[in-house]
Amino acid sequence: QVQLVESGGGLVQAGGSLVLSCVASTSIFSFSAMGWYRQAPGKQRELVASISSGGNRNYEDSVKGRFIISKDNVKDTVYLQMNSLKPEDTAVYYCHADVQTYIPGPRDYWGQGTQVTVSS
Repeated sequence: QVQLVESGGGLVQAGGSLVLSCVASTSIFSFSAMGWYRQAPGKQRELVASISSGGNRNYEDSVKGRFIISKDNVKDTVYLQMNSLKPEDTAVYYCHADVQTYIPGPRDYWGQGTQVTVSS
């Protein structure tokens, strides 16, 4: 069973920065894409940023220019650098991975989530 373990969440003041990390228990070459989702209280889970196996990045409009997604293939880790944080960024952030189509078994995996709270 593949595990995705997030870390780096916490409490930060508006305008501050945090870096989230997601370590996979298997090679991230097993994944066609990895991403970060977030879910605020009373809201649906939304995709914040994603990065493909080839390195293509996509961002949700509200975080463009503030968040940067990156990965380290050696450390099997995906990062989310979050700058200029706003109170509306407050949410539980989840790491997600889509499994390559040629690998049998589950099609995706989720981490357990890490809380990010931005105070005004």
